[in-house]
Amino acid sequence: MDDAVLQVDGMCVEYRTEHGPLQAVRNVSFRIRRHESLGLVGESGSGKSTLAMSAIRYLASNGSIAGGDVLLNGVDLLELTYADLRRVWGNEIGIVYQSPLSALNPCLRIGTQLAGVAQTNLKLSRREASDRARDMLIRVAMRDPVSVMRSYPHQLSGGMLQRCVIAMALITNPKLLILDEPTTALDVTTQAVVLDLVEELKNQFDSAILYITHDLGVITRICDRVAVMYAGEIVEEAPLRSLFKHPKHPYTLALIGCIPKFDGTASRRYLPTIPGSIPRLDELPPGCVFAPRCDLVEPECREACPPLVECGSGDLAHHSACRRWAVVPAPADYLRRTSRTLATPVESESSVSAVAAVTDLRVVFKQPGLFRSGKRSATVKAVDGVDLIIEEGRTLGVVGESGSGKTTVARAVAGLTPASSGSIALRGETLAGSTRGRTREELRDIQMVFQNPEASLNPRRSVGDQVARPLVLLGGCGHKEARQRAEALLQAVHLPPGHFDRLPAEISGGEKQRVAIARAFAAQPGLILCDEPISSLDVSVQGALMNLLMELQQESDTAYLFISHDLSAVQHLSSTIAVVYLGRVVEAGDASRVLSPPFHPYTEALLSAVPVPDPDVKQKAVRLTGTVPSALHVPPGCRFHPRCPRCLGRVCETEEPPARAVTSGHVISCHIDAAELRRLQKDASMVKAEAGV
Repeated sequence: MDDAVLQVDGMCVEYRTEHGPLQAVRNVSFRIRRHESLGLVGESGSGKSTLAMSAIRYLASNGSIAGGDVLLNGVDLLELTYADLRRVWGNEIGIVYQSPLSALNPCLRIGTQLAGVAQTNLKLSRREASDRARDMLIRVAMRDPVSVMRSYPHQLSGGMLQRCVIAMALITNPKLLILDEPTTALDVTTQAVVLDLVEELKNQFDSAILYITHDLGVITRICDRVAVMYAGEIVEEAPLRSLFKHPKHPYTLALIGCIPKFDGTASRRYLPTIPGSIPRLDELPPGCVFAPRCDLVEPECREACPPLVECGSGDLAHHSACRRWAVVPAPADYLRRTSRTLATPVESESSVSAVAAVTDLRVVFKQPGLFRSGKRSATVKAVDGVDLIIEEGRTLGVVGESGSGKTTVARAVAGLTPASSGSIALRGETLAGSTRGRTREELRDIQMVFQNPEASLNPRRSVGDQVARPLVLLGGCGHKEARQRAEALLQAVHLPPGHFDRLPAEISGGEKQRVAIARAFAAQPGLILCDEPISSLDVSVQGALMNLLMELQQESDTAYLFISHDLSAVQHLSSTIAVVYLGRVVEAGDASRVLSPPFHPYTEALLSAVPVPDPDVKQKAVRLTGTVPSALHVPPGCRFHPRCPRCLGRVCETEEPPARAVTSGHVISCHIDAAELRRLQKDASMVKAEAGV
């Protein structure tokens, strides 16, 4: 290991608290070589970021390294003075954080911030630092770097900001690059471009990379080796392909099983999930820390903590901290054993009734004062002629990038944002455009689950009160009956009775979202609008919530409008899918048909951008340039033509594309004939690529 850039041996990290010391990281060892990328994965609370920051001694004031060794290029970081450590941070270590906005100063131009890093750490002149900043923006494939350098952070898109942060991290040509969830907050298309960039830069720079994420699909794009972390310990470490094909720890196997797979069948299946949650640091179990949640647990597992042992051989050694690593099944066998079909598709389309119908929906906002004269107002066409049908007991998935108008459609259906024109019908009756004009029965029949449960729950009211409130206001229940039914609802979403009197701050993020789902079902609605309800949660919690949504739908026959940018989740849950771009539906139809060729070029790009958690799947790269245009200035002709890799030229630039019926119930709005699209996309099917997984 002479070429190891970062070498960590037996590191323990401890935090001093008012209740005594807490060991956040325990006996962790790993190495990263030059030009190598190590992925660090695990649920929230596993200690991934703590491990990375501790390894470079970037700790909170109450934290300390209680044991072990940390070497960066052979230099013992634990022996350095604070002044020497600051020089190492500036010159030899680069960090890219999850949120680029929080990593950049909103009051300084991008060029000033990048040049400042070069001046401080490389001791360059102002001119030399400015030139280096511009060169770095060019190296991260930033278009018009001079203009970007003159811009403030708020003037750039999320993808451009993340490129700037990557350029800032690499400007000193560091020996170690730490990327902490750098694409979590980005659209799937922007994420794909950033991952392409990281993959490219990995070969250009002389750096070792530590990539922290909970997304196993991203890991397959970037990493050579993977370390799986659980409750402050590394429980498995292996080469990428070995880990995904032959995991040797039950926790790794369960994480892989939680991920929804693209499946060409119409059947919907339960995802295997991990029971319980990561233990608190002050309540760690004896023996194997994963034993309370493990399917393979034996009495001996609870007696002693197993060390990392070698399961492979040579330089590609596979290590596992499980005494039963030899009997951990292959992922395919595990999925066949644990997943089961939840519902059988409805055979007769005529027997399915529509709960809600959206016809030619338009939502226009006026923004006065944008012009110097002050006499004209700008028109924002947030939704521009959308038609949707949501059927009883089924799920309509709506996908598209940020700015496409997905949430505005849902808010218009809920009456939270008044429609400018068009109609919204509920069970055949036209609804008023605003909640103020709707009856109590209509309000009860449409409920909503928002993306952030922190913001949608009242922090000062107990969980039980918030579930019982719609029963009193909309269900006509007395307080005693409302409490009984609220307790039953909490039980239905798999929350223990003791949660009734807890405040939202006293439960986890996944539990908060279960409360929000229980509250939505309290009024017994016919339609629930789910706006990115799982995007901010761990993969294990996402799987449990998707199972819950399918289970409750089967029991109550409730319809869902499910909004997400995660195509694998949408495909797993949805009966039909609508693809939205800049306020208009560009493709709609049965889920299995929409995600199989032929599809709209925009759908093709979305599918190509989805990171697949299988190192053997080779995706066809279709990348979009730029971002979704502003709804203030909708392009003429096909609104997708400025970014379309299959643009035909003048016809796309000047004429609105017709809606072509590809098959029964599958419609694509594109100038390219369906047969030609099918020929062009014959090798692009994600469903076929993963059908055997």
